[in-house]
Amino acid sequence: MVKSTITFVCTECGGENLRWSGQCPHCQAWNTLQEFQVRKAAAGKSASQAKRAGPSKPVALSEIASEAAPRRTLAWDELNRVLGGGIVPGSLVLVGGEPGVGKSTLLMHAAAQVAQLGDAVLYVSGEESAQQIRMRAQRLGALEAGIFLLAENDLDVICDAISAEPPALVIIDSIQTVTDAGFEGSAGSVTQVRESAARLMRLAKEIGVPIFLVGHVTKDGSIAGPRVLEHIVDTVLYLEGDRRQELRILRAMKNRFGSAEEIGVFAMGEAGLEEVPDPSAALLGSAATSSPGTAIVAALEGTRPLLVEIQSLVNSTENSMVRRIANGIDVNRLHMILAVLEKRLTYKFGKSDIFVSVAGGIRVTEPAADLGLALSIVSNQNNRPLPDGLVVIGELGLTGEVRRVGQLERRLQEAARHGLTRALIPAGAKAGRHSGLEVIEVGTLAEAVSAAFSTPMRSGAFIAGTEVSVS
Repeated sequence: MVKSTITFVCTECGGENLRWSGQCPHCQAWNTLQEFQVRKAAAGKSASQAKRAGPSKPVALSEIASEAAPRRTLAWDELNRVLGGGIVPGSLVLVGGEPGVGKSTLLMHAAAQVAQLGDAVLYVSGEESAQQIRMRAQRLGALEAGIFLLAENDLDVICDAISAEPPALVIIDSIQTVTDAGFEGSAGSVTQVRESAARLMRLAKEIGVPIFLVGHVTKDGSIAGPRVLEHIVDTVLYLEGDRRQELRILRAMKNRFGSAEEIGVFAMGEAGLEEVPDPSAALLGSAATSSPGTAIVAALEGTRPLLVEIQSLVNSTENSMVRRIANGIDVNRLHMILAVLEKRLTYKFGKSDIFVSVAGGIRVTEPAADLGLALSIVSNQNNRPLPDGLVVIGELGLTGEVRRVGQLERRLQEAARHGLTRALIPAGAKAGRHSGLEVIEVGTLAEAVSAAFSTPMRSGAFIAGTEVSVS
């Protein structure tokens, strides 16, 4: 006999409460508690416990055999990079992204690559019919005999199909459409999403089959469902990109089997997605380095250096409320850079709208792009372009100093490999020699501006006997 109890779960932190409240007692968020039904066995062991040979006992960590499960390597190195080297057996992976960005397309390509190796793949669709899935597979060139389709929403039927003949890979599109008959609530509710994911996680660990779940996103761009869903799964991947642009970025937000800072770059074409083995070349293919307001920076995504173009536009306005819009850069970081420019170089942006964008849809989060952002704003403000072939690397402090960044050598190697000729780097970084690349060290923002432009800038300071002035 199974008894059920009612509790309330916070959709933000996953904390539980015995009664409803307007504010979560754990994370202090408002209006996030939702009703949740919990099933408990009245007597005896659960089904999973009954399968065990005996009671669980603690084992010394040093006595556990280190049996490294071999990863399943896919044909796309970009996808292997984000997964940490390939698909881990028994892992549960959540793939999120905006509608139409290419989640189902990406997983169909992955299914075809596994099937091409002679292994079976189970593709579970809860949103589309079998005919729609076949049409997509045919359009993508992924119509493989090893892909088996199951159009089903019932979790019991899905688990039975996985256990009957365990495939090499399971794809469930999507977790918000799966329902467990043992729980109340419609598909996509907190109860259904949480329990369905937990049950699939236990099944993946028991039989060693990797399961990929497609997750919907909310209006603010986060993955829909309770926040505990992201804690249940082993890996959280997020597919980013504008549907009107070609590039797609697959970003690892969480990864128990590898780095959570890696990205994979793909291009959406008529035949589906294709991996981009050299993202810097793709991002710089349409770079307008000779235009005022553009600067090339060397950002680091995980272990990979990327050359990206930052564009800035400073526009005078008569409106009392100025706008600060940043695409691909944290707007708070933009506010800090503007404050440093006003304080250290006496610029005035109080009556200007400022727009900043990272070309190609890349999102830059590390502070090594601070100096490049500052120089792009100065370039547009003065209507003077930065020199061709210049790459800018450096973090900017509140006092105007240029701070060192990590992995500088790898950034400079990437810049030299793509034919850039000059590099502005923090002073004292001890950079090595790179063929065709002139390295210029700067210690302050004023020095960087003077080195980047042919005429000096003024800030009330002197650099090597030359007054630094603002034009």
